[in-house]
Amino acid sequence: MSGWPYNTARWKRLRAAHLALEPACRGCRNSGRLTRANTVDHIVAISEGGPAYPGHDGLASYCPACHSAKTARGAEAGAVRSTKPRRGCDASGRPLDPTHPWSRIPGEKTGKSLRADARIPPSNTNSELVSGGSRYGR
Repeated sequence: MSGWPYNTARWKRLRAAHLALEPACRGCRNSGRLTRANTVDHIVAISEGGPAYPGHDGLASYCPACHSAKTARGAEAGAVRSTKPRRGCDASGRPLDPTHPWSRIPGEKTGKSLRADARIPPSNTNSELVSGGSRYGR
């Protein structure tokens, strides 16, 4: 964050306004956690043709860990781009990495088309969640 446009007064005002509108980390929120964001990221990188000063719909708030993970896998990483999958899962058990095999549509052959709302397939067993004691009241 040392060069243009990040060292301008205009960016500093835009960053502060965006953090006021979206104070929580977008990556953590998608994983079911609530973390305060301190980094504002361009959704479309400037190096990829995105505007230097987009509207708030062109920006995203992240915590340092989520921003680093996103940047390391994006086009802005250049030659050092990571090909490792993102580790972990969200609160519902879905993998954080959209290229994880569980994100594929069941029965689909190998390919890159992934469904947006990847869900863990339901189990064939008939299980029941019980809280405290046995389900028979003993």
